[in-house]
Amino acid sequence: MSIYKRKDTWWIQFTAPDGTRIQRSAGTKIKQEAQELHDRLKADAWKTKNLGVKPIRTWQEAVIKWLIEQGHKRSIETDKFHLRWLDEILGNKTLNQIDKMMLERITEAKKAEGSSNATANRILSLVRAILNRAKNEWEWIDAVPNFRFLPEPNERIRWLTHEEASKLLNELPSHLEAMAIFALATGLREANVTGLKWSQVDLRRECAWVDAAQAKAKKPISVPLNTDAMAVLRSQQGQHNTFVFTFEGGPIKKAGGKAWKKALKRTEIEDFRWHDLRHTWASWHVQAGTPLNVLQELGGWASYDMVLRYAHLSSEHLKVHAANSKLVVTKILHLEKIA
Repeated sequence: MSIYKRKDTWWIQFTAPDGTRIQRSAGTKIKQEAQELHDRLKADAWKTKNLGVKPIRTWQEAVIKWLIEQGHKRSIETDKFHLRWLDEILGNKTLNQIDKMMLERITEAKKAEGSSNATANRILSLVRAILNRAKNEWEWIDAVPNFRFLPEPNERIRWLTHEEASKLLNELPSHLEAMAIFALATGLREANVTGLKWSQVDLRRECAWVDAAQAKAKKPISVPLNTDAMAVLRSQQGQHNTFVFTFEGGPIKKAGGKAWKKALKRTEIEDFRWHDLRHTWASWHVQAGTPLNVLQELGGWASYDMVLRYAHLSSEHLKVHAANSKLVVTKILHLEKIA
């Protein structure tokens, strides 16, 4: 059987001249289109075997190979999230069909959803990374289309006031509320919160830790637990043997999903991502007087430059120096009165 129907979609199945069994979705509900694709793939397989022509690879094949090779990445769940979205546009395409016009279509589709330029660029970066690997390492294609990323503003620091944070927490479902409170109490990144295991927590010593393999800077992070963080952990005890935070009995892959966005909409909080909880935590620390070098260590940042982004939120350390110009100003005013 060369083509067959599975539910509403036609599928292709044949054995290539080299003995490889080919089985894949035709990505269509029309039998004639499926038959044409089958015939073309079979002809391509013959050319590959007898003429040495490169086989035509599909986007789906590239995605599967990418996920296998990149399974160790800390951000693999983010990749999966973006790839699921991309499937509607690229799911039935071959790699050779992905050109500049199609990449522009991806950008337009993402922008039409109200996404930022930065979000659209992250998706384009993922597509480019997969295509580059298909060209340079897998040797599946000969060229990668050129395209431009959208302009992005300078990195913004978006943070919430305590009042805004309370409103947001009240709108979140209980499992997300616990995670958000923990993020605001520790400054941990989303992946470090969702992936936190009880083996990384010492309730007696009131501390937790992130292993180097899980840390963005590739260095272990020691996490002191304040009263808010401890309260959250105690509330999670007994829910799962391995993971601290769960939903319906299983680990949570992504926190900033639909429920998160709906809560933001109800509280009328705009332009706020889950990662901005980390910015909020850092901003609160600086405003409360935490030295930047201490904040760097607490947050596990690789360089001091990363925490300088928050320096403008507090001027307490500058007050003692601000008085240095007082005498000069007083003298000027005195001279003006004499004149």
